[in-house]
Parts: sequence; C-alpha cells; structure tokens
Amino acid sequence: MPDVESGLGSYLRARRAQVAPQDAGLSSCGPRRTPGLRREELAALAGVSIDYYARLERGKETHPSTAILDALAGALRLDAYGHQHLYDLAARATRGTSEAPPTPTSREVRRGVLVLLEELRPNPVFVLSRTLDVLTCTPSGLRLFAGLDAQPPQTRNIARYVFLHPQAPHVLDDWDEQARACVGRLRVLASTDPTAPGLTGLVEELLVKSREFADLWSRYDVKPHAQGVKTFHHPDVGDLRLGYESMPLDGTLAQRFVMFYAEPGTTDHDKMVLLDMDRSEPVTADP
Repeated sequence: MPDVESGLGSYLRARRAQVAPQDAGLSSCGPRRTPGLRREELAALAGVSIDYYARLERGKETHPSTAILDALAGALRLDAYGHQHLYDLAARATRGTSEAPPTPTSREVRRGVLVLLEELRPNPVFVLSRTLDVLTCTPSGLRLFAGLDAQPPQTRNIARYVFLHPQAPHVLDDWDEQARACVGRLRVLASTDPTAPGLTGLVEELLVKSREFADLWSRYDVKPHAQGVKTFHHPDVGDLRLGYESMPLDGTLAQRFVMFYAEPGTTDHDKMVLLDMDRSEPVTADP
C-alpha cells in the first residue's frame, strides 16, 4: 500500500534529503549515496546527539521539546508553514495515534452557505471538502475549470482535476503552483488525520496515475496555495485574470470556501458573467 500517513520520522527524512550540504555550510565531501544531509550532520546542526535524532526518525522518541523542534526546523531550513507542520507532527506523535479517533465527515453544505453562493454570482465560488472534493459551486465555478463539468458530481475533486484532466495544464496558468498546493493540503491532512474518509483512496489513485503527483508527494511539502491573482486560459471565453481568496467555513468539518473575483466593469468580469450563464442554480454534489 502506498505511504499515505506522513509521521514525524517520515517528514524529517524527506526534508533532510532536500537540504544540500553546502547550503548548510558543510562540505559535500565527495559523492554521496543519497541526496541531502546525513543523519549525523543534521544532528550536529541541531545540537542533538546522533542517537537521539535517529530515535526521532524511527519513531522511538515521541516527546521532543520545543527547543529541539526549533533547532531542527532551522537546520532543515523550513519556512513558517513547514515549521508549524513540524510542531503538529510532534504533537500527534506525543499523544499517540490510538488517541486520535477518525474525524467524521459530511458532504452536506448548509443552507446559508448555498444562499451566499447564489448572492455571489457571477463569481466562481466553491465549497471544498478536506480532500478537495467539490461539494458545491456556482455555475461559473464549475465552468472555470474547463472539463470539470463533464465529470460525475461525486468524482469532482480539484486535485484529481489538476493531475489527471488533460486540459488542466493548459487552463491553469500557474499549474505548477496549483499542483504543489493540492499536494501540500493533502500532506497536511495525511499527517494530522490519516484516517480521514476518502484520503487514502484519493492518494493511492493519484500515486498510480500521475508521476507528477508521486514526485511532489515524496517531497513532503506543506505550503498552501497563496492568495493573489490567478490566470486561466479558458477555451470558451479566453484568458481571465481573477483574484483568489480561500478561507475555512466555521461550524463545519473543515470545509473551505474558495472564491475567484474580478472588478465590475472589467473584461474579466464580463467573461465571468458569460461562464455563469450556463445554469440557473449552484451545482451541488449529491450527499
């Protein structure tokens, strides 16, 4: 079975492999059998014993202090997201997986959110599950990701679209960034709640069907998709430059509210209107 869970030891090994010795101020000392830092080098940089660090990677040590985690984050050159992820993994290792029951999930989107989507038309708006399933969206949202509307509602998933749909690399101007963001969100979920419904099946499918996904999955990156401006090369309405915002929905089981927008009176806004004219109601997957 492919590795879906990513615990503290797995994360440390993956990130250690991505730090070049010269970037850490060390000599490469000739050819290496594996990329990145050796265990003893990372242990020295973090100021811990080799034995202690080896126990961390093997899952034998599950109570690292904040000081040790900070030192490891510095030695591994983690950004703020990676640093926080290291804390989250250590917390999970400390409490033990047996104490973390599976989190229930629901595909139901509450009525108030559906009303909000209707009011926000013609903007492309989505409600996504923790595994990036499209739970509901405005008509323009469904058509913005060209080809997504041809898929059965229960299989519509942003990660599946990005990595498996043949139109995705052409439609998404920032495909590389979008791909990394999808993997990052799934990696975080795999670390904090590996038994999340639907996660294992989705990851296994993408590992088998997409070499790009498999390569990114092995890196253990956790940086989310940033807000900003996204460009779409749409086959029906041409290029669109849209603002992007994403936020959690309070009172739900980690559903996310994602919205693209353009200023009224602009060409991009007119194109959103054209995309929104295809249907009369928000499109919701059956629960």
